[in-house]
Amino acid sequence: STAHVCAITAVALMVGSNRIIPAPSVTHPMGNPDLDPKAEKALRRAIINKALEALQTELQEQMLFARPV
Repeated sequence: STAHVCAITAVALMVGSNRIIPAPSVTHPMGNPDLDPKAEKALRRAIINKALEALQTELQEQMLFARPV
């Protein structure tokens, strides 16, 4: 199983990714350098936790998970 973290979710859907986690931006899919370090660490942790949740989810078809907060 894989979890696909990406900013352009329409492409992930088109290519057949099963577990799709929306990313903050194309240039920084796993964070946001405009945030202060503590806030960015929290965002990164939320993205990773959402990906881990996606990996634990049983699927029958593609699923677009909620954007990590």
